[in-house]
Amino acid sequence: QVQLVESGGGLVQPGGSLRLSCAASGSIFSINAMGWYRQAPGKQRDLVATITGGGSTNYADSVKGRFTISRANAKNTVYLQMNSMKPEDTAVYYCNADLSNGLGRRDNYWGQGTQVTVSS
Repeated sequence: QVQLVESGGGLVQPGGSLRLSCAASGSIFSINAMGWYRQAPGKQRDLVATITGGGSTNYADSVKGRFTISRANAKNTVYLQMNSMKPEDTAVYYCNADLSNGLGRRDNYWGQGTQVTVSS
């Protein structure tokens, strides 16, 4: 069984910073890509950023230059550093991992989500 556990959400003022973490645990053979998605109330879940095992990154246009995704492969952990935050960044942030489990089956896994609120 594989679990993704997120941490680091909370309330921040406009212009402030937060750092999200997501650790994958359980029966994991290998992790391909990891990433962050977000869902605001009444909206669909959208991609924020992804990172491959080799370190290639992809960002939504709305966060380029403000957010940075990174990964600690040895810890099966992905991070999202969010700077210069705006009220429109308010959403539930979900961690995602494309990985192969201990039986060699490749699948997509999601964390439970962490609330991020940007407000004065």
